Amino acid sequence: MFETLSIMPISFWVVIALLVGGGVWAFQRMKDGTGLPMLAVLGTAATWYVGDAFYNDYPNNHAKLFDAETLSGAWLQMAWFLIVFLVATPALHRKINGRCASQRSGVMQLFQHGVGDPLIQQQLKLLFSGAALLWSVLFLIAVIVLKSKVIYFLFPFLGHNASPWIHGQIGSGFDCFAILAVYLQLLAVTMFGVVAALATDSRIRRLALLFCLLSWPFFIFDRTRNSILAMVIPAILCWVFLRLRGGVIKKGLILLMFFLVVNTWMKFIIANRSTMSITTAFREKGLTGEKHAHNEGLNMFEELCWISTFIDNGKYQVNWGEDYFAEVVNPIPRGLWHNKPLIGLDYAIARGHHLTGPNGTVDTTISTGMIGQGVVNFGRFLGPMVAALLMSLWAVWLARLDLNIRALGRLPLYSLGIILTFNLGRDITLITLYPFIFGAMACWWLDRHQPHLGRPPEVSAPVRPTAHPPRPASRRQLRFSRRTNAGFVKRTAGRSPHSRANP
Repeated sequence: MFETLSIMPISFWVVIALLVGGGVWAFQRMKDGTGLPMLAVLGTAATWYVGDAFYNDYPNNHAKLFDAETLSGAWLQMAWFLIVFLVATPALHRKINGRCASQRSGVMQLFQHGVGDPLIQQQLKLLFSGAALLWSVLFLIAVIVLKSKVIYFLFPFLGHNASPWIHGQIGSGFDCFAILAVYLQLLAVTMFGVVAALATDSRIRRLALLFCLLSWPFFIFDRTRNSILAMVIPAILCWVFLRLRGGVIKKGLILLMFFLVVNTWMKFIIANRSTMSITTAFREKGLTGEKHAHNEGLNMFEELCWISTFIDNGKYQVNWGEDYFAEVVNPIPRGLWHNKPLIGLDYAIARGHHLTGPNGTVDTTISTGMIGQGVVNFGRFLGPMVAALLMSLWAVWLARLDLNIRALGRLPLYSLGIILTFNLGRDITLITLYPFIFGAMACWWLDRHQPHLGRPPEVSAPVRPTAHPPRPASRRQLRFSRRTNAGFVKRTAGRSPHSRANP
């Protein structure tokens, strides 16, 4: 660690100062709704970029692959990203969230008072019903498609992974329906976890746990790590911070335990997914021997340096928004638009990965990172700024959910969004955000078609009857009331200026 710090350029320390200062400033904004989303973005940037330098041996890897100018320039690009993000987020929050921007964070209130609010619990029951219905429909489709193999859809560890949602690396025709089913399934199983963590009704909680047991193995024994994180982490965080009783030390120890478990499983997937299925590896090897496996993909700073290198030597040309456009049109089925732009194919080829099929598939896809994605689209100055503005808009959207946390579906959706922020560190892409977007669309539809959930009536203090009815005010008393200035206690027409308030 000290060897790494000793060779860092000044621009690295600028990044550290911005991360620390921005983190303190964001923590002070927790009550207005933007604090936690900003901390999530800053933590994401720190993990994928600063974490890369320490996790992947900066002195023996980055410093030998790139010259000092490239390394310093990459840290300056990150610093510019952080500056724009920290400046733009509060301004966009005031501009976009308008009236609700003056409200207090609903998540902070839940953190202080718990989730026993009858309105929150009523919403959790409705969410569980909707998620159960959605997953049941998908399960019926799985029964029709898989027939006798449907048992492996529920419990892949008994034999092998069985998925009814088969599609190619790059969707063709109407593979979009299979891809849509996967994202809807992920949305439903995430809701099961959040409901199980927050529901105070024991019957709903037990049912949610049962659905978790039936639905989670499909993703746990899959190869995709970001799906596992999106499914598991919201439930863990909701339970630890909103339901679990105890002090900070107890919560921290439990979070550490969960981190070790999840990290061990991630390493197990990395060590085996290229040679065999996860179920086969689990049955044959267990979790032994994977302690020293290296998590791949935590190298977004390295990719940022490669992007600058390729731009300098002419191997890669800034595409001026083509990749962002490909992200925007990604929801359009390829069956309707056969030549729909591919996402990130040009950069994968620049990194040395070749086409392996007539449909444009490559042997490996390469993430550019949320900052690098801006650079490949708009260059080394405008690119980090555009990426920062996109992350600011994302933080503002999450803040809006926070400030309306009592509305139907906002709490689980907010929890999912906070976790997906970390996955956006690899690329700002709809492929990561589809479960969140489908959840947001469901909330939008329910707001317009679901009967209004009434708030529990506020309990007001009983009015004590006065011993004597008030006497009508005299003209002198009324003139005295009109002359009262702001610095004095204003009298009412029904009370003498010398009378005392009823106890």
